[in-house]
Amino acid sequence: MNMALPSSTQYEVGGILFPQPFKIRRLGHFGVNVQDTAKTLHFYCELLGFRLSDPMDIAARSPNKDELKKIGDTNLYFTRHGTDHHSFVFGDRNVANARGRELPGDVTINQLTWQVSSLSEISNGIDFFKSKGVPINRVGRDMPGSNWHVYPFDPEGHRNELYYGMEQIGWMGTSKPKPAYTRGFHERPALPQMPEYAEIDLMREQGVDLSSGHRHPESQPAIYDVDGILLPRPFKVVRHGPVGLFCKDLEAMERFYLDIMGFLLTEEVVWNGHRCVFLRCNTEHHSLALYPIAMRQSLGMSEKTTLMHFGVQLANYRQLKSALHYLEEQGCQFLDVPKALTPGIDYSAHVIDPSGHAIQLYCTMDQVGWDGQPRPKNNVDAVDLHWKKWPETLSSKTDTYMGEVYLGPWG
Repeated sequence: MNMALPSSTQYEVGGILFPQPFKIRRLGHFGVNVQDTAKTLHFYCELLGFRLSDPMDIAARSPNKDELKKIGDTNLYFTRHGTDHHSFVFGDRNVANARGRELPGDVTINQLTWQVSSLSEISNGIDFFKSKGVPINRVGRDMPGSNWHVYPFDPEGHRNELYYGMEQIGWMGTSKPKPAYTRGFHERPALPQMPEYAEIDLMREQGVDLSSGHRHPESQPAIYDVDGILLPRPFKVVRHGPVGLFCKDLEAMERFYLDIMGFLLTEEVVWNGHRCVFLRCNTEHHSLALYPIAMRQSLGMSEKTTLMHFGVQLANYRQLKSALHYLEEQGCQFLDVPKALTPGIDYSAHVIDPSGHAIQLYCTMDQVGWDGQPRPKNNVDAVDLHWKKWPETLSSKTDTYMGEVYLGPWG
């Protein structure tokens, strides 16, 4: 990849000048390629409580569909923790490799997907990436999900996505039915486009049953009193992210995410001689963390993936502790990660998914204010490494329960 050096050019984004023609607001969704989709479905849906929005058979779009089906499960599984159509996506690793993506063998991340706030930011981003020599995988609008997008690659083969718009799943819990997929695009869309409200009017005029989409088949009884709501597990996932990546060239990756993607540097940590950087796109301490790949083996992380961890935030501290006891009872494997490597998150634990990916469970993250400075080190709690030694309750801080708010009912 021969990216051009950053310039002093400024771009208008909603009347505000930025070094990029877009502004990332949050991690929208995240995806991995896995070894066993059935075990992965059980882990993320039955144990963590994600709901299956839609399975999509990618073989149906391939001229080699019969050959693909011999290799493995050809479904992509779109799952959600809230009303966004999907916040976590996964598919069979062998099928993904057979489709011809030439990536390093340990890049198991399917995509890191970042949300911007307008379709014009997507369109302008396409030209920006091209001008910087950034490889683009594809542009258009995917179904399911209905999000408009552009897919740029980072220097080490991780596929990013910028997107605008996301199908929302409402009170009935059903996704858009497949007859409503007529407005998908596989090329750069002309601007302006009609609003989604008008698209739904068209579907109604065509007689589409808008209530006939997929609905998650919850199999577990709601037996846990979770802060006044009965749920199938003693906690509720309310947010996803941050993402941590192991990097072969940390400086090149840092430049890409700062200069090209527009992230901000919150802080650096030096651990056992290794420099680690923590980047944010909003007020959270970090939404992306970069670690030298030389740390991977010493931490006991899987050498089959460049994913250091994928964060999952639970509603509160009590639920975090309940979740860890629950997952231990379910036979899940845990991995101790030094507190120094998760700045901004005082209490967290890492559980290993069926493919060896580390999932970071936590309940609060420091928020960065107008001055752009993280919490001073002398105000950071001393935390026992193992979660069974944590205190029963915690004192509140000035930013406790701050940041992105989960909307809608837990159940």
